[in-house]
Amino acid sequence: MEFPIEIENTYCEAFDGLFSRLLITARDDKRLRKAAFGSTSLPCTVFNESEGGVERFLSEEETPDGRKGAIIQIWVNYGGKAKGKLEYELGKRIRQGILVVPTTRVFDWFDSDEKIDIMDKVGHCGDGYEFVERRFDREMINIPLMMGEFLIERNLSYGKGIMGGNIWFFCDSIDTALDAGDKAVDAISEVEGAITSFDICSAGSKVETNYPEIGPTTNHPYCPTLRGKIEDSRVPDGVESIPEIVINGISLEVVKKAMKRAIESVREVEGIMKISAGNYGGRLGRHRIYLRNL
Repeated sequence: MEFPIEIENTYCEAFDGLFSRLLITARDDKRLRKAAFGSTSLPCTVFNESEGGVERFLSEEETPDGRKGAIIQIWVNYGGKAKGKLEYELGKRIRQGILVVPTTRVFDWFDSDEKIDIMDKVGHCGDGYEFVERRFDREMINIPLMMGEFLIERNLSYGKGIMGGNIWFFCDSIDTALDAGDKAVDAISEVEGAITSFDICSAGSKVETNYPEIGPTTNHPYCPTLRGKIEDSRVPDGVESIPEIVINGISLEVVKKAMKRAIESVREVEGIMKISAGNYGGRLGRHRIYLRNL
């Protein structure tokens, strides 16, 4: 059956990254969500730091300690010093985003032989009073806190994955864009191993910039408010909003599956005029995912 929305004959350009996949648990939903969202906020790999996202939430029956949980991913760009960078960024995000939230714990949630010993970057927050013990059939660091204890699995796994898969929806209004974006993000949340680090992203960027000191800047040919004001506008008549959904995944196949689910999720959304994706002529990443092949 023919798809009801035009899918442009184009591809998204994705690239390699290094990631860890963690499980956060907490005593209640409020603390769990604060830790999960706080530790994964501010995607900023372009500034040579890290980005993260919440993969999905787990019930009490699915976690090692019988409490509700959230699977998160933390990513850095792939390269020669990526492991050291990931270790540094994990430490920063766990210390400031999870450890400080009462009742939280962290477990390794990825099957890999590659490990990071997190004692130096997190364990020593105990100022020498931390200790290692066997809890929940895992080797855990116990850090004494003013509100009890913080438990974190000592060795956190990491692996190579795919960053930057993306989908664009050309929409007739912001309302349509938000509806389509929400449906796509919800669909991706059901794909194991995938995250959307920006949720719905309103500010797609480009490689070229007049202000490199601040990083990526607006992808001006695709800004609806500039249509009719610039010669190189690529916004069709009637399009008023173009949300971007950015996807990271533990493998190329996971990213492809998430992109396909995102496209299928908006099949019935009225007001989407075209589905497309961002690419940069091979300058950003080596992986090309063609939309019509999904």
